[in-house]
Amino acid sequence: MFAPIRPRRSVLYMPGSNSRALEKARSLPCDGIIIDLEDAVAPEAKASARDQVAGVLAQGGFGRREVVVRVNGTGTPWFDADLAAIAQIAAVGAGVHAVLIPKVVDPETLRVVGRQLEALGAPSSLRLWAMIETPLAVLRALDIALAARDPVARLAVLVLGTNDLAKESGAQILPGRAPMASWLSHCVLAARAGGIEVLDGVWNDFRDLDGFGRECAAAAQMGFDGKTLIHPSQIAPCNEAFSPPEAEIAAARALIAVFDRPENAAKGVLQIDGRMYERMHADIARKRVALADAIAARG
Repeated sequence: MFAPIRPRRSVLYMPGSNSRALEKARSLPCDGIIIDLEDAVAPEAKASARDQVAGVLAQGGFGRREVVVRVNGTGTPWFDADLAAIAQIAAVGAGVHAVLIPKVVDPETLRVVGRQLEALGAPSSLRLWAMIETPLAVLRALDIALAARDPVARLAVLVLGTNDLAKESGAQILPGRAPMASWLSHCVLAARAGGIEVLDGVWNDFRDLDGFGRECAAAAQMGFDGKTLIHPSQIAPCNEAFSPPEAEIAAARALIAVFDRPENAAKGVLQIDGRMYERMHADIARKRVALADAIAARG
């Protein structure tokens, strides 16, 4: 009924220039990693970091973790070489799943990059993720997300860059993120309209796990699929916040079972324990159960 679900609860940024960190990523319990060739790498180290990342990806060993590479921006001197290296690795079946494009502000950027990947021989399974990190990107989030309907664009995920948003807008990053709440919700709605997933931005104080846990819970309630991270200590509380609770899943399975009874096959609404449930509630329950099952399958 539903397309296979890939959990993206916790996606950890890893500097492409740090070989020890990349080696450690193979054993971390995160759902995905973003190997960063952009902000985490100094200009003079870009080429060597790219070569190192290519070698690491060719070795594989990341298991079920989704592997994404954040390249340098499309207008930089390093972009073409970054993209060519990743396309070459993907073409031989090595373990890279997506390219994260920084500072996307219009859907045409994704189509241009998609055509480049095709020309470079990258398989269609290599997807694009788009960073939403400027005021213009937020305002155009719907147009960007709807590019996912065009196979050329390869778009699978929006990623919020809240630090850059704060820098570009002048808004403060406060507990509860009230100054940004409407922007975040807008991007969630845009992603859903485009049929894709959306990841929340990072929490900067990795020592404050209590505050981080509260922000994860709020992001999950807002509809985000997961959160990007900057430190391994954030993985466990993030996974917990974005995993359906056992009691919720037990209730979801029970609801599905009632709707699946033969005598209820033609019914759109059921009364269960004094509460009315429509068939859409069963559909929601199926999605939550599918997510829980996908998480459990990761081991």
